[in-house]
Amino acid sequence: MWLSKPVYESIPYFYFVAGICALAASAWLDYSYWPLLCVGIGASCIVAGLVVWLRRRDFRRSYQTADPDELD
Repeated sequence: MWLSKPVYESIPYFYFVAGICALAASAWLDYSYWPLLCVGIGASCIVAGLVVWLRRRDFRRSYQTADPDELD
């Protein structure tokens, strides 16, 4: 699947925003198991956003310092 560069670059931030929204929703929801579900989804989204962001950062750092002849 191909994504345009602005969409691809915004994926970690989307995860962060979705996680924060889910955590905020857990404060207002009081029906049955919904607060627990929102906390789980929110924490998972924030962790996923952090993982994607850190992996991209590490790859870009290693790609910048790599020898161009080794990449071929």
